[in-house]
Amino acid sequence: MTHVDGPLTGRTALVTGASRGIGLAIAQRLIADGASVCLTARREEQLAEAVDGFGDRAIGVAGAADDPVHRAEVFERIATEFGRLDILINNAGINPVYGPLAGLDLDAARKVLEVNVIGTLAWTQEAVGAGLGAQSNAGVVVNLSSVTGEVPSPGIGWYGVTKAAVSHLTRTLSVELAPRIRVNAVAPAVVKTRFARALYEGREGEIAADYPMGRLGTPEDVADAVAYLCVDGSGWVTGQVLNLDGGLLNAGGTA
Repeated sequence: MTHVDGPLTGRTALVTGASRGIGLAIAQRLIADGASVCLTARREEQLAEAVDGFGDRAIGVAGAADDPVHRAEVFERIATEFGRLDILINNAGINPVYGPLAGLDLDAARKVLEVNVIGTLAWTQEAVGAGLGAQSNAGVVVNLSSVTGEVPSPGIGWYGVTKAAVSHLTRTLSVELAPRIRVNAVAPAVVKTRFARALYEGREGEIAADYPMGRLGTPEDVADAVAYLCVDGSGWVTGQVLNLDGGLLNAGGTA
């Protein structure tokens, strides 16, 4: 990929869970804006395919988001390949359970909490330790939350509980890490990805009818919002959780 001058030229970003869907769209957008990007994901082959075509502007490091050995390898590779870290996008998340909380398997609940909440905190802690924003004194963290963290959503209640925690973690970190690092989050409703297809597959028109904007979200919708939170033009924005829901919550809907 040829050199691009953009609002993020000269900066390095780390995007977790980036081999497909929202994470990949975010990585593509940040690269288009001039950043160099490290992508992480669990599946090595899928990650390599995602990175292919980005040239020397991107690297991929495969591993589990909740594995401390993997996280250490990621920050070592970033230091070796790029020499700096300016932006952390905490996108990695899981939701392997569906159904009411009264019947929720507690071991599964702990795993979701470990990846979605503890993982988000761990990546942030280690990014700060690795010098996030040290060169520019303007580090950025953007967490992926969800509108399910604001209103109960049938079948995915525990996922919503963990995302509510991510939203509050975002607000707390924004105070603790200011002024050197800004911390914000985006909270999408249903976005057309493989991760969310159980929420809309076979009935997209019916689901989209509940959205005032008349459609579901796309990964690019999320990437555009994340990109805004990464550039200097949002330099006075921190501690915010930006709902990306096509007007759903204001219309009384749930994801």
